[in-house]
Amino acid sequence: MLTFSDVCRYASWRIVIAALALAGVAMLAALPAFPQTPPPGDLKITILDGDNALNNIRLRTAREPVVQVEDENHNRVPGAVVVFTLPSHGASGTFLNGASTLTVTTDSQGRAIARGFRPNGFSGDFDIRVNASYQDKTARATVHQHNLIPKTTGLGLSPKWIGIIAGVGAGAAAGVYAATRGQGTPSPSGNLGGTATPPSPPGITVSAGGGSVGPPR
Repeated sequence: MLTFSDVCRYASWRIVIAALALAGVAMLAALPAFPQTPPPGDLKITILDGDNALNNIRLRTAREPVVQVEDENHNRVPGAVVVFTLPSHGASGTFLNGASTLTVTTDSQGRAIARGFRPNGFSGDFDIRVNASYQDKTARATVHQHNLIPKTTGLGLSPKWIGIIAGVGAGAAAGVYAATRGQGTPSPSGNLGGTATPPSPPGITVSAGGGSVGPPR
């Protein structure tokens, strides 16, 4: 059976707990409110050159991708890290170090160039992945390119060389024709006037006192 002292002790503990709870609520309400930082805006990658380019496998020539990194306010971002990644199989290529990835830092204009890019020996379409990062902001883009082998003639010459050879031949033929027109047609007697010179008639001699006229019989 509870006594009066037991009731007082039980009530006092409940009062203490309630007082502590009220004090905690008051302390939390008195704490300054920290503003929430909005999430940072993402970067933007603009492809300046190399998109939809045609690479010559035979000559090992290609268009080097050029990109520009901007922030959410369209301001160029220097010092951003840009990673170019090529496919690991099929139509693709390599960079200067022979690897399939290249890391570049943007210049003062926010631009990055994938220097030294060369196509491999496989023809077809492929994509170059581009990833940019600056502080806690990121962006990604894709550069589309195509590797091809130019068509050649039956002699193994490209259309470019066929055109050069044809131009040289036409020039030589025109020179020969002009020279022939200027000189005329040789005559049977060896003159170059275009008209044959008739032969001179036999000479007529007159002898004084001989009584004969004409060539000797």
